[in-house]
Amino acid sequence: MKITAKTILAAAVLAFASAGSTVVLTETAAAASAGGHASYYGKRFHGRTTANGETFNMNAMTAAHKTLPFGTKVKVTNRNNGKSVVVRINDRGPFVGGRVIDLSRGAAAKIGMINSGTADVSIDIL
Repeated sequence: MKITAKTILAAAVLAFASAGSTVVLTETAAAASAGGHASYYGKRFHGRTTANGETFNMNAMTAAHKTLPFGTKVKVTNRNNGKSVVVRINDRGPFVGGRVIDLSRGAAAKIGMINSGTADVSIDIL
């Protein structure tokens, strides 16, 4: 069985429910140590408006995530080379199956994934 953030979240909800407690859990808690495949976006989107209303700067240390709140800072580590970068979530995505985060080109360069286009990463909420 593959353990995912959703599996952990579901198990936590069941554990609290069976203990008779009422607790509200968010995806943020489950995603704290999640990981998966990252991609990046750059020139084509440079200057466009992000989901939070900012102008996208492909050289900034930012990222798109499907559920983390805007402004959340996360440490993204390339599992292939150990390089890490801290980014701020300011957009939504990725919208390609199997991907968990879209990094700005600048952030992707910091962790050495420009040539490959994607990388297996871990994500830690700061």
